[in-house]
Amino acid sequence: MTAETAPPVPEWQPTACILCACNCGIEVQVAENEIARVKGDRAHPGSKGYACEKAQRLPYYQRNPRITSPLRRRPDGTFEEVDWDTATAEVAGRLAAIRDEHGGETIFYYGGGGQGNHLGGAYSGATRSALGSRFSSNALAQEKTGELWIDAHMFGRVAHTAPDFEHAEVAVFVGKNPWMSHGFPHARPTLKAIAGDPERALIVIDPRRTETAELADIHLQVKPGHDAHLLAALLAILADEDWLDRAFLEEHAANYERILAAVEDVDIAAYCRVADVPEQLVREAARRIGAAESVSILEDLGIQQAPNSTLNSYLEKLIWALTGNFARPGCTNLHTQFSPNGLFGRSRESRRTTPGTGERVIGGMFPAAAIPEAILTDDPARFRGAIVESSNPVHSLPDSQRMREAMAALDFSVVIDITMTETAQCADFVLPALTQYEKYECTFFNLEFPVNVFHLRAPVLAGPEGPLGEPEIHRRLVRALGAIGDDDLDGLREAAREGLDAYAAAFGARMAERPHLLPLATVALYETLGPELPDGAAAAAALWGSAQMCAASFPDSLRRAGFEGDGTALGNALFEAALTSRHGVVFSVDEHDANWRWIAAGRESGRIDLGIDELIDELESLDWEPGAADPEYPFVLSAGERRSNTAMTLIRDPSWRKRDPEGALRISTADAEALALADGDVVDLVTARGRCRAPVETTDAMRAGHLALPNGYGISFGAGGPVTGVAPNELTDGTRRDPVAGTPWHKHVPARIEKVEAG
Repeated sequence: MTAETAPPVPEWQPTACILCACNCGIEVQVAENEIARVKGDRAHPGSKGYACEKAQRLPYYQRNPRITSPLRRRPDGTFEEVDWDTATAEVAGRLAAIRDEHGGETIFYYGGGGQGNHLGGAYSGATRSALGSRFSSNALAQEKTGELWIDAHMFGRVAHTAPDFEHAEVAVFVGKNPWMSHGFPHARPTLKAIAGDPERALIVIDPRRTETAELADIHLQVKPGHDAHLLAALLAILADEDWLDRAFLEEHAANYERILAAVEDVDIAAYCRVADVPEQLVREAARRIGAAESVSILEDLGIQQAPNSTLNSYLEKLIWALTGNFARPGCTNLHTQFSPNGLFGRSRESRRTTPGTGERVIGGMFPAAAIPEAILTDDPARFRGAIVESSNPVHSLPDSQRMREAMAALDFSVVIDITMTETAQCADFVLPALTQYEKYECTFFNLEFPVNVFHLRAPVLAGPEGPLGEPEIHRRLVRALGAIGDDDLDGLREAAREGLDAYAAAFGARMAERPHLLPLATVALYETLGPELPDGAAAAAALWGSAQMCAASFPDSLRRAGFEGDGTALGNALFEAALTSRHGVVFSVDEHDANWRWIAAGRESGRIDLGIDELIDELESLDWEPGAADPEYPFVLSAGERRSNTAMTLIRDPSWRKRDPEGALRISTADAEALALADGDVVDLVTARGRCRAPVETTDAMRAGHLALPNGYGISFGAGGPVTGVAPNELTDGTRRDPVAGTPWHKHVPARIEKVEAG
């Protein structure tokens, strides 16, 4: 083949990785409508060319077995294909029937998007409003709501924090392994830089000697379930040895006296002993933190899905708060949000509680682990209908058996997804969606300070015939429910053709004139502004509303990022930049003093409130043996460990795993010797809720008595297809959860091991 006849080399197209919350910018080459090559995007203002190896697996996500037509369950349990008009009418009709007979609050919504798949969640609010649905949940409600609840208590209006490990003298990771799970930009280069600098220090609190712990200067290898004892001991040492920043507390903190009194009562030696960490090592860690010019701390699922999880988050935050490591370079800071009313913009506790369980609604989300109880209760207000979008709760929530039972007890359920997930297999209707690379998408995980980035991603692949984007699905449902009429939108399309300034004036006037449209605004934007957006970007219309709220909430931050204008003009400038910047856009730039202005905007005192009585009470009555050991189940299982060969369930094809294809059960070398187990031996892993079979991997990185199973296994490759590995939530128990936020104890599951004889 000559140079003249060789096929052209595909162009690199900008997009983003969707396999973790960082959403690093990447570029892809497409061949025959498939992702062929992936590399980091140097033009992305956040990741700047960095991308870990997980991004190379994105072609497997795109190759998931697809649903290409709406599916309706037959009476015999099988599914049949139906057209979109039939599906829309029947789904809307079945949900409306539940609303009319039992009330819209008996229909719950689960989803809002997976990693980087958030536009659909923005439009779902209109469908929920049309139904009067008041309860929603998603994965954050089994991970982060305890932390969000504390942030709301501490800060008020702007309620989410960002670490600054790039400039921190001391970096502390609590129940987190950023070498695998990332959680902040450029994780691996940053960890290497800290570990290689003798003037800096890396401290890790984790029961397992993780890849991050291997790099650490100090590894506090806590006994599983005793994080609260260890964190309390750390705080007690900081107070006892006078490492607290008294001047900071006097000027910037409120209600800290009681927590100091509680910490002073901690028996340091006893707490270290029960946490099974040498007291001298804990003191060494406390002194390194106390003496540092700057400390940044990040927690994750290791403490957020364990006993005392909300208390753990509180104690972790007190470490940086009591030592004054806030609102400075290298410390903890607050951050702006592109969608201020989105994922982290409504962290406060609602007065509503879940039916039948009476649990808190935090940040607009009820505890995901409570779903089966809220369905299977005798309470007349029980959940009777479900809308599940881009999520797989049957697989991802605790006690999968109970979740399947709950799905079967619903009057009606509909799943919106790209493939036949375990949850879709339990639904009455399945509506096929486009993949993240076939549509306009974005993430509202904009979590950085002092420079924050937003990235609207354009499609890089053509979708198959049949599936629709979530904005169009929700538009059809809202129309079928009769929530919006043509007369509601009269004049708005014409205003959109005149430009954003004219549209802003017309849209604001219409919302004031017809306030019932406010909760339906995203669909109104999609139908009127959407068709006027360039390059088929109608789905991005909802971002105009987010841009306006962002401009109203953080005008100075936007101006420092180079945007000009006042009021809606400033929001329009941000929206236009987001719409046209294919590699992402810096939407806010701040100085550290902005932290105090944000707090003062929502709290007259302008101070961080450190006194949370409910959690101080919990600390003062801390159980020496949380989740007390049952001799029938002598091990503690961490269900859902992140490994190099796991990437959630977005990738279902098992062939991408070249290592550990079955998802081995990790066990300590000492325990393996005691049980006469060797690598590759097969065991039955038994808990109070289930029994699963797995091969064994022995390692000295595990503590004696501690086991770990990976996440991302136990899913089928297509309906009825092969299932490899263990689904961890066949073993977990949804009733074992935090009393404050309802987060389940996935990382502390009592278990036993039974060896399976060869043959």
